[in-house]
Amino acid sequence: MVKQNMVFLLLGSNIEPRYNYIKKAEEKIAKDIGKILQSSNIYESEAIGFKADTSFLNKVIFIETKFTALNILNNIHIIENRLGRVRNSLGYTSRTLDIDILYFNDDIINSGLLTVPHPRLHERRFTLLPLKEIAPDFTNPALKITNKKLFEICSDNSDVKIYNIGKI
Repeated sequence: MVKQNMVFLLLGSNIEPRYNYIKKAEEKIAKDIGKILQSSNIYESEAIGFKADTSFLNKVIFIETKFTALNILNNIHIIENRLGRVRNSLGYTSRTLDIDILYFNDDIINSGLLTVPHPRLHERRFTLLPLKEIAPDFTNPALKITNKKLFEICSDNSDVKIYNIGKI
């Protein structure tokens, strides 16, 4: 029997149609990577680290998969590219889709290609709020603190609110 890995992914988009990119990403993840066990609400927040005309939509999904972390990373890049993601070396920019691996089991991974837990998840309300929604008691294996506590002590004070799907 193949070992099932438990993975938290963050999905984000700030290029219209933002909501559709998130939904298409979920469909492709379910088809190509693994079964979605839990899914947060969609949250809306301003861009952090750069100026953008459109705010971001973000959500966290919890999946079960047979793939390794590096296999998932490769598949994520394929999905992002197929949905129009353009990468450049200019730093943070607007994007059709961004998928980050937040947690992979209880593993701590530090390779040239991937760092898990995500190195900035504890600094970002737009990540912590949906993560806390579906897994408040999950403990960050690197920081040894639950998602709920990470949210409570997070110094980011940006406005993050549940997205009203009726706006579509």
